Amino acid sequence: MAVVIPHDQLSKEALNGVIEEFVTRDGTDYGPTEVSLETKISQIRAQLKNKTAVIVFDSASQTCNILPANDPALKNI
Repeated sequence: MAVVIPHDQLSKEALNGVIEEFVTRDGTDYGPTEVSLETKISQIRAQLKNKTAVIVFDSASQTCNILPANDPALKNI
């Protein structure tokens, strides 16, 4: 079962860890231009803050993911 975790309910350290793990995953592509880690983290933090992205925790796999807030997969949560 997956649940949306409000980003503002995580500690600063936990939120930083979730965001950093997400932006450094294999397969995370930011296009043909290289983007710094700090920029990637800042972009994701802004998306969470303005609610265009959400953190989803999957209890079956014990993993977190960050999805666009309008992702069709969220309709089942």
